[in-house]
Amino acid sequence: MSLQRTTAERHGTDYEPGRGLRIGSLMMALAGVAFVGYGVVFLARTFFGTGFELGVATLNGVTPAELDAIDPAIMHYINHLHVATAAFIIATGIAIAALAWYGVRSGQLWAWATAIVAAVIGLALALPMHYADLFAHDWVTHLGPIYLATIVFVMGAALAYRGVRSEPRLAETGENTEA
Repeated sequence: MSLQRTTAERHGTDYEPGRGLRIGSLMMALAGVAFVGYGVVFLARTFFGTGFELGVATLNGVTPAELDAIDPAIMHYINHLHVATAAFIIATGIAIAALAWYGVRSGQLWAWATAIVAAVIGLALALPMHYADLFAHDWVTHLGPIYLATIVFVMGAALAYRGVRSEPRLAETGENTEA
């Protein structure tokens, strides 16, 4: 079988991913959807909630109303940052879900690596600040959803990686395309 035919068969509709790749890419995509959900909650709380993030009732005892009374620009700026942060969380979640569902599930190593890089950069930059103990927050409600989604993502990425690295099979025959 020629290289062109092998490539076409792998990338065409006849490619059937293995069980680990299917489950792993599904888990990665679900984690991406969870990131989107977290971003939507983040956004909704800005406009319809307390004005602060999940798990943050006050900033060291100061409420949004008190900050607004001191200087309305403070709350407008916090809201501005929350909307921007929510937008990037949602956008990253959409990218991860799409990469996992369409690229990783079809066995594309580049899609797997891109999803990993996007998630790692986002989490590596965002999470360390939470451990500086600069303001009071409820760890479970503030970080719990992201850690849960991250655990699902990592487990899915590990399962999918094994599938991405294994040899592809044709759907009809179950044969190896590298013949």
